[in-house]
Amino acid sequence: MTNEQLIRSAHIWCLAIVLACGVLAFAGSSAESNSQNANSSQTQNNNSNRSNRNSNTGSATGERAGAAALSADDKKFMMEAATGGMMEGELGRMATQQGSSAAVKQFGQRMVDDHSKANEELTQLASTKGATLPTELDAKHRNEVTKLSKMTGADFDRAYSKLMLSDHTQDVAEFEKQSTKASDTDVKAFAAKTLPTLQEHLQMAKGLSGNSGGTKSGNSNRP
Repeated sequence: MTNEQLIRSAHIWCLAIVLACGVLAFAGSSAESNSQNANSSQTQNNNSNRSNRNSNTGSATGERAGAAALSADDKKFMMEAATGGMMEGELGRMATQQGSSAAVKQFGQRMVDDHSKANEELTQLASTKGATLPTELDAKHRNEVTKLSKMTGADFDRAYSKLMLSDHTQDVAEFEKQSTKASDTDVKAFAAKTLPTLQEHLQMAKGLSGNSGGTKSGNSNRP
């Protein structure tokens, strides 16, 4: 083999080695890139999962914090307001059906309309505070409803009128107190907003049969 052939052969081998090294380097770079992409994707997924968990945890914590932020007096006020509103609405529907006087029937419908609206607002307020309001009457209020459900006509009018006078006298006193002394500003605002309606209810109740001095029954049923 001549020197020229040896040189040409050496060049071919060098070129083959260079090409082989290039292929190996490219393969290594590609594998590293794929590994980095996989790691990056996994990191993003992990971060996303952590973010979702933190978001859910934050939401639950926020609800618990809202409920915990309410004072015992504010919670008690909201519970009693919800129960009282349910009773007055239920008795109002009863009054429209079992009452004998137009005044009692009209007052009953007013109770249905106003207390349904107030309880909806109270329910929305409670949800923002993470609090759960009662959805059924307690034993005390249920007994009042059961007692009146057995009456009709003038007997119902007198008993219903007396109960509404007593009930709204207590309502007005409690809402007046909470409108100035509630710890939570939203609870205080709700009490202040609802108070004028309850004061109007109280004045209406005073004029119902059995509560007005000008009625046939006089003042015999005044509490």
